Amino acid sequence: MAHHEQSKATFPEHIRKKRNGEQLSAGEIRDFVQGVKDKTIQESQIGAMLMAIWLKGMVAEETLALTKEMMMSGEVMSWPAEWEGLMVDKHSTGGVGDKISLVLAPALAACGCKVPMISGRGLAHTGGTLDKLESIPGFNVYQSVQQLHRILEEVGCCIVGQTDNLVPADKVMYALRDVTSTVDSLPLITGSIISKKGAESLSALVLDVKFGNAALYKDLGSAKSLAQSMVTVGNSLGIRTGAVLSRMNCPIGRCVGNTLEVMESLECLKGRGPDDILELVTSLGGLLLWMIGRAGSLDEGKKVISTTLQNGAALEKFQNMMIGQGVASQIAASLCSTNADYYSILRRAHYQTELETQGHGTVLDIDGMVIAQVLHRLGAGRSKAGDPVNHSVGAELLVSLGQKVEKGQPWLRVHYETPALSAEQRLGLQGALTLGPVDQLHTQPLVAEIILP
Repeated sequence: MAHHEQSKATFPEHIRKKRNGEQLSAGEIRDFVQGVKDKTIQESQIGAMLMAIWLKGMVAEETLALTKEMMMSGEVMSWPAEWEGLMVDKHSTGGVGDKISLVLAPALAACGCKVPMISGRGLAHTGGTLDKLESIPGFNVYQSVQQLHRILEEVGCCIVGQTDNLVPADKVMYALRDVTSTVDSLPLITGSIISKKGAESLSALVLDVKFGNAALYKDLGSAKSLAQSMVTVGNSLGIRTGAVLSRMNCPIGRCVGNTLEVMESLECLKGRGPDDILELVTSLGGLLLWMIGRAGSLDEGKKVISTTLQNGAALEKFQNMMIGQGVASQIAASLCSTNADYYSILRRAHYQTELETQGHGTVLDIDGMVIAQVLHRLGAGRSKAGDPVNHSVGAELLVSLGQKVEKGQPWLRVHYETPALSAEQRLGLQGALTLGPVDQLHTQPLVAEIILP
């Protein structure tokens, strides 16, 4: 008890030190995280410290200490010895139409990996993996540690929500970062993401760090700083960590919205997915296989992942993961059948409206941010943690980049219920499509760069 009395008295000192741009010692950072966890520091003081960190930043040693203390603030998972070297996961900084986890986790499991994917919900304009999976009737994202072990033993992958005793300090800090405008701080993002992945006791981790108009970071430079920070801290914690920098302008794939993205993920697992999803799944998965020595090169890793999508091995893992997480086996089987009637199982929105092109030319751009924001207002997203989402709300792109279109051709199908799609929202969505002469088309590879450990 004496120690806490002492740290309470000196905590304003720590805030002042960081406010003045000085480096905090490992002990001071430990005091801070412990105080956050034990609720011995006032919220106003936590907020002040977060703002000081946001303003002055942290050097690599501080960020590492912060991440380590956050990770140790709760339970750290332990795995059977025979899984040594096989525990892998991926984290994405969030995008529009980003359903990569749903395809990647089963593909990795089909390669013999163990994937304890602890995922999140959507906030702001980005969709959350847990919300997508919950559009499948019966899918339960809350599993005890015992169930987690059982599913990993039997299937090899699971996608679950954060348990209460995993990195409890992060829950407090995350909520306060939101209300104190300190979300976009490199050390705080690094600490939040890597502490949770560290608590999974992984062998290897791959990060999908996105940049562009529909990402947290608009330009490659700032996304690269974040990627570098997370790769450094991850490797310092003993997890082989690599990152892929990927462009996030157009939505990924053709579907945005929870139910629609589940359907598109199933199509990918049946070997019929769009090229951009395939590119991300194989790049991220291939990198992981290479990092754990299951593939001799990145290219070989990509081919191995691609094969699991073509031969049905990944699909079978997804089917078994659904059953393991509470979906009735006949529902799982029928979703995974070759010509599945998805809407006989998944909820379909009451209304579908198709928007038509206003002119003719080549599709030069489709602004994912605009589409995400309209869908968010139609009920596909949430403005604050705990809000319900309408799983059936979404949009399907009916055209793709570089396609030549005529005037009056349908290019977007919007699925909505109440609230209805307003004239203003239609106008906004029309602004997401850029048409022009073919010589103005500049297609760039989706994966801009790879950062290795």
